[in-house]
Amino acid sequence: MASDGSRDMLRFLTCGGVNTGKSTLIGRMLFDAQLIDKDHLVDLAATSETFSTAKGGIDFSLLLNGLREEHEQGTTIDVTYRSFSTPKRNFAVADVPGHEQYTRNMVAGASTAKAAVMVIDATTGILTQTCRHGLIAGLMGIGTIILAVNKMDLVNFDQLIFDSIVCDFQAFAMKTGIKSVFAIPLAAFNGDNVVNRSTHMPWYEGPVFLEVLESIEIKNSLRNKPFRFPVQSVIHPDQNFCGFAGTVAGGGIKVGEGIKVFPSEIESRVTNIVTGDGNTLEALAGDAVTLILEDELNIGPGDVIASADHEPQVTDQFAAHVVWMDERPLIPERHYILKLAAAKVGAAVTELKYQVKIDTLEHMAAKTLQLNEVAFCNFAVDRPMVIDPYDDNRKLGGFILIDRLTNNTVGAGIIAFSLRRATNLQWQELDIGKSELSALKTQKPVVLWLTGLSGAGKSTIANHVQQRLHALGRHTTILDGDNLRHGLNKDLGFVEVDRVENIRRVAEVAKLFVDSGAIVLVSLISPYRQERLMARELVENDEFIEVFVDTPLEVCEKRDPKGLYGRARAGKLVNFTGVDSPYEPPETPELRVDGSTASPKATVEIIVRYLRERGYLGED
Repeated sequence: MASDGSRDMLRFLTCGGVNTGKSTLIGRMLFDAQLIDKDHLVDLAATSETFSTAKGGIDFSLLLNGLREEHEQGTTIDVTYRSFSTPKRNFAVADVPGHEQYTRNMVAGASTAKAAVMVIDATTGILTQTCRHGLIAGLMGIGTIILAVNKMDLVNFDQLIFDSIVCDFQAFAMKTGIKSVFAIPLAAFNGDNVVNRSTHMPWYEGPVFLEVLESIEIKNSLRNKPFRFPVQSVIHPDQNFCGFAGTVAGGGIKVGEGIKVFPSEIESRVTNIVTGDGNTLEALAGDAVTLILEDELNIGPGDVIASADHEPQVTDQFAAHVVWMDERPLIPERHYILKLAAAKVGAAVTELKYQVKIDTLEHMAAKTLQLNEVAFCNFAVDRPMVIDPYDDNRKLGGFILIDRLTNNTVGAGIIAFSLRRATNLQWQELDIGKSELSALKTQKPVVLWLTGLSGAGKSTIANHVQQRLHALGRHTTILDGDNLRHGLNKDLGFVEVDRVENIRRVAEVAKLFVDSGAIVLVSLISPYRQERLMARELVENDEFIEVFVDTPLEVCEKRDPKGLYGRARAGKLVNFTGVDSPYEPPETPELRVDGSTASPKATVEIIVRYLRERGYLGED
């Protein structure tokens, strides 16, 4: 049935554990409400005969399980979206997979939903995945849950079982921020209490499932919020037209009203609002428009046009809940790309405050975050960005985290509040800078980052290069991994989270030396590509040279100058790179030197020649 645009729209999702009957419930509702056309029913009957595990009849779950893989597996493996209408309301439903490995899909479905249908199998009760989906729903601002206790026919329609499940879930929901729970006993496969009232459960006197969907109050609260307009793109076809395109994320704006652009805080006024159907005098939350301003301003994607009277927060540090969605753990201080609305910035967790235990919601100490876990963290971003708390505005309070190497989405976040102390800090400008200091030394500052396995020869090469540069009158310093662990980094171990912090500290110190005009020789295993990329990005484009001391593992083990490989192979030393901890070799280093066959003298000549040819040594 086609959607009637004149009525309100309820966006909701179905969620819960595996095989609880989510897709079957929605399919049965569409069938009983006569919302499936005849041709589709014929196709559904044929598909049911081929793929259904049910004995005879129509498998209503196949209406939502749209992929062939889902038909074959008999389960939802991706979010399925479907729109439908009843005489009372328009609907858009997102059917979310129940498997734990598809938790990311729950986040996607919840991002636009006003309500959630939590389906629970009466034979199993509340599962960990039920709690996980409930927690995410609460965090993402879904205030209404329809608790669909399904498969009541398999427990003889026992009211005590239903009441017990409802009592347990309501106690859980109260802790998550979910404001209301409507509980319904169902047998979705047979249609009990879906559209038609069940004769098997006379003890239930409440509304049936469809009646609850049609009665949930929908408030477009965003239209009552301050005006927010994240700029998606700049439209500038010629010198006579410059517009800023996007979707109004909160409040509204009228032609003639004053605005302020953030983070720059430039003020202007709206002179025209352009839509796909022509000009309009007003735009409200949810409207996709192009704004024309009376001034020519330097505005780009990621900037936010907002009300001059109700300013958003501009910060480079904030606190947020995070749902982790990657096989590799979240590591504090590891750098990711954070995408919020149209803005993309570099970001890192500076402190993992606590992990949330899914089934009890208690707070637990944690150093890292694993797949499908939830935590509350402090974040720092590499430049000020515009935010609102998620409770105030989903568009400016919700973000995703992207792996910088794979470009995969690895996490989703919900901003709680800005850490205002960050905005109190100002960069202290100095009269003598890097250019003056490097000119005094008649050299060009640079980081020579030597990476490779333990025993590859990094420290030996760094030492010889420093001797050669010292003889040439050049100012250098060596940051050796072992030496730094005797002082600056002596509090760190060798698990991944400590290794990441170790590299971060060394990179920051290397940057300080570059700013002083020095040539910095870093000798560090630095096994992770992400952290070497982070170190590179701390300095200018031509101030980082990655030197891969490429020595095979068997050669390093044979050398074993510190006896570490022997201890690691004997099980006396854990988290040792190359044995039980990975090393990710550089893919495109500026220099690759053979640490197994080349002599230190030959390697030094290669490095010094590279520096001289590119002007780092000035005039010899």
